[in-house]
Amino acid sequence: MEYEIFECEKTEDVPMRLLLIADPEEKMIESYIHRSRSFLMTHDGNIIGVYVLLATRPNTVEIMNIALTQTMQGKGLGEKLLRHALETTRNLGYKTVEIGTGSTGTSQLYLYQKCGFRMVGVEVDYFLRNYDMPLYENGLRIRDMVRLSQTL
Repeated sequence: MEYEIFECEKTEDVPMRLLLIADPEEKMIESYIHRSRSFLMTHDGNIIGVYVLLATRPNTVEIMNIALTQTMQGKGLGEKLLRHALETTRNLGYKTVEIGTGSTGTSQLYLYQKCGFRMVGVEVDYFLRNYDMPLYENGLRIRDMVRLSQTL
């Protein structure tokens, strides 16, 4: 199967339905999407994945959102998308890449560490403070955000 990953030039062309898979509150996405660079993964002309990069400090970028359509999950494409994000950030001259995820996201935590990220902190009650609705994953309410970082 052939997959293509490319930068999306217009923010309005990034499918909100995909972004909402990783970040289920539209107002949170709106808070960063217009200041970010978005990249899309396609297969047979269909958009199946996305990642969003936001420069947060000099030499530092955060992966704000990374998602695949549900039918494409579990096929190794998340790792392909994440490795592309790391290569892109390196090529853009960043020295540090950060990412955050819910403390209950065991598969995401595994993938991020497999790709070289290290845990650097926990933002206690992040999801309680920043989201209007309660969020659940793996049968648990998501309360805390685990922060991970990688030096390129």
